[in-house]
Amino acid sequence: MSRFQVMTMTDAAAGRVRDIVAAREGAKGVRVGIKKGGCAGMEYTVDLVTEADPKDDHVEHEGAHVYVAPEAALFLLGTQLDFEVTKLRTGFTFNNPNQTSACGCGESIELQPADLKALAEARGAA
Repeated sequence: MSRFQVMTMTDAAAGRVRDIVAAREGAKGVRVGIKKGGCAGMEYTVDLVTEADPKDDHVEHEGAHVYVAPEAALFLLGTQLDFEVTKLRTGFTFNNPNQTSACGCGESIELQPADLKALAEARGAA
């Protein structure tokens, strides 16, 4: 049985993370977090990691490494990190079941912490 991961990433996201790491000397991956801001209250953050923090959750997919800040873990539980290229934007997207709303620009979101009791019950039933 594999260890439970806070979040997952698509092949496209993994490819982009690998590209970022390859382009920057000393980079090990990216760190995902949240910060207060924007019109809906919170924003996702994606930062370059050169030194892994042992407190971070570590997610690996196809050789790409993503670290999740501990203060963001409950808000990102069950999230899928994706990467998309459209006519209007290119960047990481977050398919997050804990997101309750977003502003019109899509850069700012409202999040609620994951319901750990419901998650445990769902995993027990599976």
